[in-house]
Amino acid sequence: MNSIPSVNLNDFISGDNERKQQFVKEIGKAYEEIGFVALKGHFLDDALVEGLYSEVKNFFNLPLDIKKKYEIPGIGGQRGYVSFGKESAKGKKEGDLKEFWHFGQYVENNPKLEGEYPANVIVEELPEFNEVGKNAYKMLEKTAKYVLRALSLHLGLEETYFDNYILNGNSILRPIHYPPISEEPKEAVRAAAHGDINLITLLMGAQGRGLQVQNHKGEWIDAIAEPDELMINVGDMLSRHTNNKLKSTMHQVINPPKELWGTSRYSIPFFMHPISDMKLNVIEGCIDENNPKAFDDITAGEFLTERLIELGLIKK
Repeated sequence: MNSIPSVNLNDFISGDNERKQQFVKEIGKAYEEIGFVALKGHFLDDALVEGLYSEVKNFFNLPLDIKKKYEIPGIGGQRGYVSFGKESAKGKKEGDLKEFWHFGQYVENNPKLEGEYPANVIVEELPEFNEVGKNAYKMLEKTAKYVLRALSLHLGLEETYFDNYILNGNSILRPIHYPPISEEPKEAVRAAAHGDINLITLLMGAQGRGLQVQNHKGEWIDAIAEPDELMINVGDMLSRHTNNKLKSTMHQVINPPKELWGTSRYSIPFFMHPISDMKLNVIEGCIDENNPKAFDDITAGEFLTERLIELGLIKK
């Protein structure tokens, strides 16, 4: 496969069973073959997207000393600001050429999880920033819920299989700023080749070159979405849970050509995580004689902690 398939969520929620089944078939095939789709028909309207980008740019344009006061020690970067070069891909020494912010879950009616998750960080200088971030978080979470419902049907599971695992899940909305490049990077790229940790990732800002996906032949192909599309990929948790039936694909953000070094790039991924006590044990229906069980049993919380240590965001 040498391009990213495009699907429309309106087919799934249309009420027309034939269109719904066709969507399930198309997204299932894409996730088995390349692990990425471009999705139209999501729940983010243009005004919300424009407002979010505007507020995100306003934040990253703040002086570094102001941004730094929102970098919260001791929480592995799970909320608030993470400064330039702090995160590296698994197995890489060089820090990625980016700074970012984390919005986390807005827990409803669950005091246990309210105590488990760090609180969201309020930016005093930008009164609209947190409200716009929350609205975008909710719409992306809603979109992700329907994508996972389609995948449940593809896997032969009950349609709402994932619903209770993602309700109040440990999901993250991450606005990223890749600043202009001022000198030849020695080894670092904007985001080194990696797979995502979570169930699925919904990416805003994949218009234009930069994001690349590795296909089964090991070739890097450009992943470019239309302005009204989200790029959505399978993460390692879902790949593990399905015994690699659904593919978590390596992807990267390459540095731009030299003539574009002076430009910033912004992208905003939403990492859909379940609650931490969800068991990621391989689904029985994904095991057969040609595909024996490939992974040990583990919870989502245990897996996340392992990976945050590997990324350098939490110390052992």
